[in-house]
Amino acid sequence: MLVVLIVIYIVFISLGLPDSLFGVAWPVVHTEFGISEGFASVYSIIIGVCTGGVSFVSGKLIRKFGTSKVTLVSILVTAVGLVAISFAPNIAVMMISSVIMGYGAGAIDTGLNNFVSLHYKAHHMNWLHCFWGVGVTVSPLIMSVFLGDGGTEWRKGYRVVALLQLLIALLVFFSLKKWRSIEKAEKEEASSEEASAGLLDIMKIRGVLTGILSLGAYCSMEFLLGTWGASYAVNVFAVSPDVAAKWVSLYYGGIMVGRVVSGFLSMKFNDKSLIRGGIAVAFIGIIIFALPLGTASLFGFFLIGMGFGPVFPSVLHSVPERFGTKYSADITGYHMGGAYAIGFGVQLLYGFVATKISFVITPFVLIVLCVALVIFNETTVKKTKT
Repeated sequence: MLVVLIVIYIVFISLGLPDSLFGVAWPVVHTEFGISEGFASVYSIIIGVCTGGVSFVSGKLIRKFGTSKVTLVSILVTAVGLVAISFAPNIAVMMISSVIMGYGAGAIDTGLNNFVSLHYKAHHMNWLHCFWGVGVTVSPLIMSVFLGDGGTEWRKGYRVVALLQLLIALLVFFSLKKWRSIEKAEKEEASSEEASAGLLDIMKIRGVLTGILSLGAYCSMEFLLGTWGASYAVNVFAVSPDVAAKWVSLYYGGIMVGRVVSGFLSMKFNDKSLIRGGIAVAFIGIIIFALPLGTASLFGFFLIGMGFGPVFPSVLHSVPERFGTKYSADITGYHMGGAYAIGFGVQLLYGFVATKISFVITPFVLIVLCVALVIFNETTVKKTKT
């Protein structure tokens, strides 16, 4: 179990590496391809549809092939997508390549989150997502190396990240034997009871819909800042793209720190308390972000990230406790698929509005989404009390 856990920690780095690349590269990419800045929303929603689509069927894939094999293939598919993006001659090829990358990311995400929620304690879930934070923090720094001093070599940033993905895939390949005993027990348990259900059956379970909506409100905020945070800094504070990339890295660094801290706190507090505490810290960060403090208000990036830290992993870890273990793989997949669909949909709408009006609306959109997160989360807690 220990070897598998260490491998999963490292795989979570690979899960985070591609997530923040696009947002920090976009101020340069859209100029090179000669398209409007607002097109980022269209691009991002393609990844969201692919990632979310796979999440809806990943429960079946995991039961058929096992978490380890699905994870290995998914990392390889993601690496192929990253390499293809790095050679894209235009936005059309970049979009097709992003479809490949999105399919890879969705299967890893659902598979490992369900696996950890079933077999490990809450602090591991938080620390694992902290390693996702390592990935999303490191990749903007990698990209900033190629964007520094007016640089435009964003393609090299994608290639470096693809190489890191391939190295992690190699590690998973050599650890496949270690997964067998755990997965064998999983298969025996799954065969002893009906382990899957249709979408309508799942949605009838009390609290599932509001749970998905709460995670959707959270993902809307996370995706919005991840994709548009650099554009916000460039347009509102007139900083250079490489400096903006470092600010976004600070945001993801905040998520990473938040998950380290919440990992320790989870030994004393339950998922419900961690979610509420995280939302409160994020809201304070959003208020600072909204205040007219000049570039100092960008410190809100860090606080928002720190507050976001425990929310996503704690919601997913609470799935078996809230809804039982029988359909946990499916419910986890539906939570993630539905949340991604909502998140990218909101991001698409935001991108259209912000590029037409102004990026100054960003903090106020975040406040509305944060209030929605509180409402849906508390409703879910109430509905799943018993």
